[in-house]
Amino acid sequence: MIESMQVSPEEVTPAHERRRLARVLGPGAAVLLVLSCITPASSLFIIVPELFATQGSGAVLAVVAGFAVSVAIAACYAELGTRTASSGGEYAMVTQTLGKSMGWLTFSLAGVLLWLIPPIFALGTADYLADLVELPRAATGAIVMLLSTATAILNIKANAVVTGTFLALEIVAAVVVTVLGLGHIQRGPGELVTPHVIGENGLEPFTLAILVSGLAVSTFLVSGFGTTVYLSEEIVDPRRNVARVVFWTLGLGGLVILVPTITTVLAVDDLSDLASGNFSQWVAAWGGERVAVAVNVAIAIAILNAVIVMVLQNARVVYASARDRSWPTPVNAVLTKLHRRYATPWLATLVIGVPGAILAGAVEIEALLGVTSVVISTMYVVVAIAALRARRQAPAEGWRMPLWPLPPLVVIGAIGYALAGSARTDILITAGIVVAALAYYYVYLARRPGERFLVVDPTED
Repeated sequence: MIESMQVSPEEVTPAHERRRLARVLGPGAAVLLVLSCITPASSLFIIVPELFATQGSGAVLAVVAGFAVSVAIAACYAELGTRTASSGGEYAMVTQTLGKSMGWLTFSLAGVLLWLIPPIFALGTADYLADLVELPRAATGAIVMLLSTATAILNIKANAVVTGTFLALEIVAAVVVTVLGLGHIQRGPGELVTPHVIGENGLEPFTLAILVSGLAVSTFLVSGFGTTVYLSEEIVDPRRNVARVVFWTLGLGGLVILVPTITTVLAVDDLSDLASGNFSQWVAAWGGERVAVAVNVAIAIAILNAVIVMVLQNARVVYASARDRSWPTPVNAVLTKLHRRYATPWLATLVIGVPGAILAGAVEIEALLGVTSVVISTMYVVVAIAALRARRQAPAEGWRMPLWPLPPLVVIGAIGYALAGSARTDILITAGIVVAALAYYYVYLARRPGERFLVVDPTED
């Protein structure tokens, strides 16, 4: 039996240090922040063309299948996130259900993503501004990281306004693609039901095997909804609203991606164009070069928006890890400091943003995309196992998924299949991360059970 691993903030924090994150986010503001992290326009313009290349017009079915798996993942996050509404996110949820060692392993997996994903996104900014101005890619990525870091230190409600404004622009770009596609329809909806892929001999029927081969990519199109749990200490009434934010962001993000994907499949002149084309080319053909440039600028803004929210959310996880005494005392003291005016974890934000700027400017970080995919998949499987285990514990307040245990079993089966097909090098690197994480836990944390890694439960504060 796993003992309760959570304590109250008062038990681990001296009275003079008990400043906490403020519960100021209503569900609407939280949806804006999390949807900005999903960046549905970025997924549409960057990832969907990759699906077109391998899935042909079957990309629509692939997106739907990926969305179905994402719903199962979202159910796990929603239930666990309302039981444990902590900025620690996945590691706090897993600690409560599977114990400290698995909780720390989850933090280590999430930690890789905290530092790698924002600069990977930031590096794409220069590509979409190329029609207006030639910018050095690495330097631009570093500047985007620094601008995002400075913005993320501001009051979180101010960030919701900023990111909400940027989000509107990227949704406009998706709407433009949809409208232009509707004005150039070339084929009927039957193509969506019986799609084709581009093979060596031209168009070939779409098969279930092809659909499954694209499941890993399509599942991650709307990944990001789970970061709702990173904001849970600042969401009003998290027992009710965390689940609402998870599913609203997933649904809206999926809609922004799916509708333009459908219209594009029906509007391209030749289905073979899906294998080699991209949205910039199609928009230019349908609406002219100026419209294509405007859409590209909107994508660049979407990337900046995503990086701001990622830095903001990831800093909350670093803050939570220090509050939970995961590091030596001097490190914990630094990372838990809140800005006197904005009540944000500003030093933890710098710890995320500054290394990210260095990575963007100096490292070929995009070579690590395969590793990040495997790490995300592994973390999803651990969260799904935690969702299975949670029902064996005492009932807790909060949202409970319907059809349990089907959603976590779907996640384990689908993501497990995706992991089985991953590159061996990426799997070995992830295994190395697991070994290093467990070594730190057993050498340092486990030897100080009453002093280190005391996962705070702030839900009732």
